Amino acid sequence: MTWNIYLSGEIHTDWREKIETGLKAADLPVNLSSPNTDHASSDDCGDRLLGAEDHSFWKDHKASNINSIRIRNLIEKADVVIVRFGDKYKQWNAAFDAGYAAALGKSIITLHDPELTHALKEVDGAATAVAQTPEEVVNIMKYVINGTLP
Repeated sequence: MTWNIYLSGEIHTDWREKIETGLKAADLPVNLSSPNTDHASSDDCGDRLLGAEDHSFWKDHKASNINSIRIRNLIEKADVVIVRFGDKYKQWNAAFDAGYAAALGKSIITLHDPELTHALKEVDGAATAVAQTPEEVVNIMKYVINGTLP
């Protein structure tokens, strides 16, 4: 079986690359996907594809709807959803992705620093695992897929 893993959450650090590198090094049968991580194009897709808006609410509304086509489909196809919360920005979209994945009954691994534990207690409560480093996520996937411990 090839596992479909969706990587949701903050886009300002290299956590996705660390997970990808670790999974490849472990030679695990996975396909990785994620939302559009180019902040500018994600924010501007509605204006660029459907015409400019004068009000920021409608600009964001169009962009979020267009982006949701990708996000919803990839989460629905995922076997595991990994949701990263960083400390610099509030990732409301990541919390929504976690909630959507939970509603679909998906396995969720949250990834965040210990300082965010209290703020994310409800999200972590819906997760099947809570990790603090990309290496922990890789080790979880090694165990889940191969049954091996580090």
